[in-house]
Amino acid sequence: MQFSVQFDTPRDTGDDSGPALVGWCLTETKGGIIYAPPERVRSVDLDRRHAKSASRCPAVINLESRYFLIRCPFDIHVGFERDDKGRPALRNLSGTASAIRGSKLGEKLRIVSEPEWRHAGVPTLQLSLPYLFLSDARVYLSQVAPFMHYTPAPLPGTIFGGRFPINVWPRPLMWAFEWHEPSKPLKIARGDPLFYAGFETTPQERGIAMVEAQRTPELLDYLDLISGAVSYVSQTFSLFEAAEARRPETLVTPVARRPRQG
Repeated sequence: MQFSVQFDTPRDTGDDSGPALVGWCLTETKGGIIYAPPERVRSVDLDRRHAKSASRCPAVINLESRYFLIRCPFDIHVGFERDDKGRPALRNLSGTASAIRGSKLGEKLRIVSEPEWRHAGVPTLQLSLPYLFLSDARVYLSQVAPFMHYTPAPLPGTIFGGRFPINVWPRPLMWAFEWHEPSKPLKIARGDPLFYAGFETTPQERGIAMVEAQRTPELLDYLDLISGAVSYVSQTFSLFEAAEARRPETLVTPVARRPRQG
């Protein structure tokens, strides 16, 4: 008896040679200056004087080259509480000294409805972000905690992300946090590591070339087509084939920037 298995992968508009081009952009430009560009994780810039330094290790370099750091765009210093009706709520612990207005913080950071928490008694927070990654090659994005950056004061919980194909299903990223110790404050300073975006390519040895991408009319139309599907369908991965059939030929159009002077 013989079995054969065929894997149908999303189309790749380019060849498999050279680095896979990944574009990034912001879905909203108002106040976008506070969002730093993605940074490639690089320990190669550290001390390399010794020939056996880990900074010279090809395996380390290859791993780091696939991760890009996203930094926190503003100060977060909040505590967990319940209102007089027992509903979960956030309290801005910086008060009047907060660099971000409470109303703006409330627009970006929220507590997920308690029935949707994965663990009883462990609040889930969501921070809305405008970062969007896309590619015309077969590339999967994995959003993970910044495990290669040391944090002197550990967070009172864990970060959880996800994995999806950015050539078929590009979507704005959201930072999600499970508050395992809600009695402790959550404090993250502007510029602190927030999460990594890791990229998997086909074939696996392909590198990543990151560019800022234009928000072209074709891209915006496609984002409108797939956005909000999670509100209507519980398993959005089932929509990949339908999305690919209506995908424009090109998603990534690099932004042309003036060269820096000086």
